[in-house]
Amino acid sequence: MPKVRATGNRGTTVPLVSLEERARRAARLETRAVYRQADAAFAPFSCPATAECCQLGKTGRPPWLWRGEWLILEERLRQDGVAPQPRSDGACPLLRDGRCSVYADRPFGCRTFFCEKIRGPGRQPVEVVNGLLERLAHVAQTLDESAEPRPLQDWLFPK
Repeated sequence: MPKVRATGNRGTTVPLVSLEERARRAARLETRAVYRQADAAFAPFSCPATAECCQLGKTGRPPWLWRGEWLILEERLRQDGVAPQPRSDGACPLLRDGRCSVYADRPFGCRTFFCEKIRGPGRQPVEVVNGLLERLAHVAQTLDESAEPRPLQDWLFPK
């Protein structure tokens, strides 16, 4: 993979960063921007925090992640030194003591309340969500033209 040479001030040596790593960084930044916009769109709504939606075995509705989302989650798990394991009860492997262990870095699907218990001022912002999903798809395709979202478990436990 080609490297990009960066020059620092006063002749300091700056580590070389691969083009691939630069693309991953850009993908994480853009995905975080999408997350901020999703959070703002859903600010008027509330979740009862029952973690019922985290019972993936019961709901049959795992969150599907684009590559940019996985990069954020992967980085978080590495920073936390955590290697999630499949759960015998079918719950999300990131659920700890009834709470999301990666809440600040949770996937888009978890941010947009894909459960029926959401409370808010009216209709959910479907158009905003669809536009943000298109951005997540675009971010993923900048990393891999054939990118498709995958269920959380497929990212966590590749076969």
